[in-house]
Amino acid sequence: MQKVQNKIMLITYSDSMGGDLKELYEVLDTHYEGVIGGVHLLPFYPSSGDRGFAVINYDIVDPAFGDWEDIRRFSEKYYLMADFMINHVSIRSEEFKDYMQNGDSSPYREMFIHWDEFWPDGEPTEAEMEALYRRKLQGPYKEFTRDDGKVVKLWNTFFEEQVDVNPWAPATQDYFKRNLEHIAQYVPLIRFDAFAYATKKPGTSCFFVEPDVWEVLDIGMEPLQAYGTEMLPEIHENYKVQLKMADQGHWVYDFALPMLMLHGLMTGRTDRLIHWFNICPRKQFTTLDTHDGIGVVDVAGLLEESEIDLVRDKVNEKLTEAQQYIKRPAGIVKMSGSQAKQYQLMSTYYSALDEDDEAYLLARVVQLFAPGIPQVYYVGLLAGENDLDSLKRIGEPRSINRHNYTTSEIKDRLKLPLLQRLYEIMRFRNSYPAFDGTIAVNDQLENGQLEITWANEAYETVLWADFRTKDFHIAYNNENKMKVVL
Repeated sequence: MQKVQNKIMLITYSDSMGGDLKELYEVLDTHYEGVIGGVHLLPFYPSSGDRGFAVINYDIVDPAFGDWEDIRRFSEKYYLMADFMINHVSIRSEEFKDYMQNGDSSPYREMFIHWDEFWPDGEPTEAEMEALYRRKLQGPYKEFTRDDGKVVKLWNTFFEEQVDVNPWAPATQDYFKRNLEHIAQYVPLIRFDAFAYATKKPGTSCFFVEPDVWEVLDIGMEPLQAYGTEMLPEIHENYKVQLKMADQGHWVYDFALPMLMLHGLMTGRTDRLIHWFNICPRKQFTTLDTHDGIGVVDVAGLLEESEIDLVRDKVNEKLTEAQQYIKRPAGIVKMSGSQAKQYQLMSTYYSALDEDDEAYLLARVVQLFAPGIPQVYYVGLLAGENDLDSLKRIGEPRSINRHNYTTSEIKDRLKLPLLQRLYEIMRFRNSYPAFDGTIAVNDQLENGQLEITWANEAYETVLWADFRTKDFHIAYNNENKMKVVL
């Protein structure tokens, strides 16, 4: 099993670049040698919804994708990341079905959070309800009818096929231990999905509640210790939450970068981006795009509200025609103590930049030079446009950024000059030793320009870019001489 390396990680579903894990492996092996060093395989377990995130059980790989030998094969060539849903399980899971069948005598009863037992008075007060950080405009609960006829109201943060779990219950901790120990045998890094929602306490936002959140983290990480497996918490919130996690020495996501980059390229300004590069964590994975869309809330305080609105409006403008096909609100969240706000922008990153090749290439190059390890979503790897056909067919807003590519489609995309140039630079990023050294960001240039230097002993590389013209060049030290490579 490969350990975590400072090489670009691909984010992909098992069936999004070819039809299954075997085809995915062949595509990467044939066309992306040196381009990709790691792979985040989005949930590959049997699931009842949310494109894999309503996991039924972690014991097997969904037979439609392959088996554990396919995962092992990946782990021998790439460093892998796999998901674990620390906040919820599928309502089709054996644990939940047992509770529905056996009611109060089920060993899993306390694994689930009963709404009326959670609140001191059986229901939240108006103030308690207003304090909740929630993803649905109504309360985060769903009613279920047990086999004994009793109707129970259980905590349900996200989708219909998911139900939240109580991390303090012994049955939940046994569930964590059994499944995490199994996954850790195959991957060096596990992503704790929806981690910040796992802490719930009356009178709070029930989101990243301290100090409880650190105790839940310890519970989740304990089964990983014997395997040396690391953890990456998935938290979409203000960038200061990521700084808190980084202060504890954990890997974090740079979810602020996508909006900062869009703002810079849309306005020709680099001051906001440079400020972030100088204060952001170094032990992080950078993103521009993911399977969920482009996060908005992460960047509050790094961009002013008017600047966020500018980016949001430009991206949303491209979806005017598509709005009629959306069957549920796209990326709406009820923020704690405020009105509902858009939580994520539904777009591919290439379309968010208006399919401008020069702007897109510059965005990716800056990501490759940013502090941290770059993650590239498979749609972004192929410079994919918004998939309006899928949106019309499915009605799920996120399907616009989840096109499944056949092997023939991939071969056609590989011919694009944009991607050929991008892959050349990605190979350079994965192989040049300077990126294992220290970074310096020049904050003395005029607004609109950017200069990033990486140095490691005799090796040095410099990226210079102008966000107003979209021009850039890369130089690197080759036998003590600077050579422009692009």
